[in-house]
Amino acid sequence: MTGIVYKSTGSWYWVKSENNTFHKCRIQGKFRIKGIKSTNPIAVGDKVSFFLEKIGDEEIGIIKNIHDRQNFIARKSVNLSKQTQIIAANIDVVFLLITIDNPPTFTTFIDRFLVTTRAYRIDTVLVFNKMDAYEIEQKAEVLYLKDIYEAIGYQCIEVSATQGKNIDVLKDMMLQKTSMFVGHSGVGKSTLVNAIEPTLNLKTKQISEQHKQGQHTTTFAEMFDLSFDARIIDTPGIKGFGIVDIDKYELNDYFPEFFELKQHCKFNNCLHLKEPNCAVKEALEEDKISWSRYKSYLQIFNGEEDGEHYRTDNWDEEEED
Repeated sequence: MTGIVYKSTGSWYWVKSENNTFHKCRIQGKFRIKGIKSTNPIAVGDKVSFFLEKIGDEEIGIIKNIHDRQNFIARKSVNLSKQTQIIAANIDVVFLLITIDNPPTFTTFIDRFLVTTRAYRIDTVLVFNKMDAYEIEQKAEVLYLKDIYEAIGYQCIEVSATQGKNIDVLKDMMLQKTSMFVGHSGVGKSTLVNAIEPTLNLKTKQISEQHKQGQHTTTFAEMFDLSFDARIIDTPGIKGFGIVDIDKYELNDYFPEFFELKQHCKFNNCLHLKEPNCAVKEALEEDKISWSRYKSYLQIFNGEEDGEHYRTDNWDEEEED
């Protein structure tokens, strides 16, 4: 039988078969160690082959292999730095939720995520949520960020889940696609998903007043079928985002504004650091590209970790029996 993984808890996988039946599955034998250096060799969105086996009074699915992936998003594992964590696979579009406050989303996090989705060729849309809660200064910050990211080709949408602003726009973009919603804990993912599909009734929690951060509500990634011919992957809140499998000497290719200027640099292998006649550095000095983006580039190039800037929850990587 073949099916798609809709939920993973580390040890167990809920797989929807081609006849629309859900099966509780495990991995076959030593599947975990066959060259897969990740904390979760199977991720939500994976297409898998499995067979059913009677164990006591229960019928359990045994996953025997993963089909080739269209794409996937991975990050460095928080607890096991030498391993990676696959967030989800076979994604058509990612919606990165951004909030200016309660909690703040910093540009270093945004840029790290965009580098990864660009490397894996996944369309990404920036969703500025909680627009109804912002004062004029915060709305100005949204406009400033939109100017940066729209200029380099990313679509940006202002949304209010509580007031229904631009919900229909999101639904149109999700039609006939598998979408993933990502962001820090507390940015309003569950509230937004509930606004898009009220029957899901995902759990939501209030922002902690003491720390101005989200309280953890989603423990594991999970995919849902929606009523308007779409699927959505809801994910736990991400604290930081560790880049994996990207050669730092190719890193500038994943910054579209750097890539566009690269041909004008004196050296064709220019890294935009201290090289003479660097078109990127010249554009920086002329304010034609963003200093925050260049700062993110340097941070990733130098291998600095992304974590100390954030005050939100980690992914829960503990396995559940």
